[in-house]
Amino acid sequence: MKFDGNIGDVSAAAETAADLESIGFDAATAAEVNQDPFLPLVLAADTTSTIELSTSIAVAFARSPMTLAYTAHDLQRFSGGRFTLGLGAQVKAHITRRFSMPWGRPAPQMREFVLAMRAAWACWSEGAPLDFEGEYYSHTLMTPTFVPNPHSFGAPKLALAGVGTGMTRVAGEVADGFLCHGFTTTKWIRERTIPALAEGRALAGRTLEGFDITAHVFLATGSDEAMAAGLSTIRKQIAFYGSTPAYRPVLDLHGWGDLGVELTALSKQNRWDDMAKLIDDDVVEAFSIVAPASQVPARIAERFEGVATRIGLGAQSGLSRDELAEMVAAVQAIPAGISRTVAGAGGAE
Repeated sequence: MKFDGNIGDVSAAAETAADLESIGFDAATAAEVNQDPFLPLVLAADTTSTIELSTSIAVAFARSPMTLAYTAHDLQRFSGGRFTLGLGAQVKAHITRRFSMPWGRPAPQMREFVLAMRAAWACWSEGAPLDFEGEYYSHTLMTPTFVPNPHSFGAPKLALAGVGTGMTRVAGEVADGFLCHGFTTTKWIRERTIPALAEGRALAGRTLEGFDITAHVFLATGSDEAMAAGLSTIRKQIAFYGSTPAYRPVLDLHGWGDLGVELTALSKQNRWDDMAKLIDDDVVEAFSIVAPASQVPARIAERFEGVATRIGLGAQSGLSRDELAEMVAAVQAIPAGISRTVAGAGGAE
């Protein structure tokens, strides 16, 4: 199983990425939360040589397929073929009110977005005419002046994030991997995510063989004080995501739908601290791992073996380099692959 670490703020991205590479992480990721996700990866590419680099995630609908195709092409070239473009849709309020961009039907729009980018990459690398016309995007002009410099690394890998069945199915059909939202439980991955991915792969005439599924972990570890502080942060994270109506089906699956309703109501009153108090130990256990560092790999194996091929870690905890390296090596020793008993006929060992 692969283990990915986050490079955090752009000001320290170069140093952090080099550190992740030396520790043994498989990928260095950058998220689009309160900063651009691509600038840190440019810096990371310049100070590393082997570690994979990935956005986890960049907001697709805040951009056009063509602008993102150029950015991904350049990062793939600059990194020597180590770049994976991780994309997410975000939710309607952020797309329309924060980014001031149009909102359609998210799953069909994302499918079209990916296919439009792939059309641009094919035009640049294979000389195919650019002739993409869809419901949301139309790209039909590419004169030689605007074709980027070629490289030999091929198109970047592409991973899609999602929660609902529609977006997950699209990921299986048109992407190379899937990024589970942090607000996801093992039960949701087994019963909702993997079957939908298998359906999407079947639409493309493929199985889950070689398809990456990344599970992101809310993790609190380290000293007793660090775990207590981490647990407090996790309760706030779960409360924040649980207040979003689009993610409520995850709570419904566990019988916690009423919790989601209450969290949404409190969020509209800006009562964020009160929201965290509603997240009890059972909810924490379903969404996160709170354990000493020595126990974390076993907890990850118990939870994700057979349902994920990679683990994504958010901001690094207060562990020492040696402790992190030991944890990474132990997680990498966990067998990767999607169990056929979970994925059914669409799965792969």
